[in-house]
Amino acid sequence: MKKPLQIQIKNRRAQFDYHILKTFTAGLVLYGTEIMSIRAGKAGLADTYCLVQDGEVWVKNMYIAEYAFGSFRNHTPLRERKLLLNRREIRELANESKSPGITIVPLLLYINEKGLAKLDIALCRGKRDYDKRQGIKEREAKREMGRAFQKNY
Repeated sequence: MKKPLQIQIKNRRAQFDYHILKTFTAGLVLYGTEIMSIRAGKAGLADTYCLVQDGEVWVKNMYIAEYAFGSFRNHTPLRERKLLLNRREIRELANESKSPGITIVPLLLYINEKGLAKLDIALCRGKRDYDKRQGIKEREAKREMGRAFQKNY
């Protein structure tokens, strides 16, 4: 039996720059060459954001590299892509994102067990500089405790 591919492309800056309030899982409308590039791990979520326009959710600035074996039908790497969510989720995202300081940020792009591309998105509030420094202090303290614990064993 063939082992499924474990493709997970993360937005590493999202945890550092934002407080995550609520997460959603959305499908993506993709071309054939785009899904092949994602399966090859050639995608990135840096500087990516989502917008709600006319009752639809769109992801902007998501980079999916051109497929190496694609012909003249190859896709453009930074095109806008539609997200597939149900009406209730779209309405909730639209209402929450209207409030100041709230944005919709992609967190994780992955291939599920059925072979479909999924994108985890989140409602987020931006962190202040002092929040970021506090997070760094907590991580360092946890790391030091782990080193001290391993040193004792």
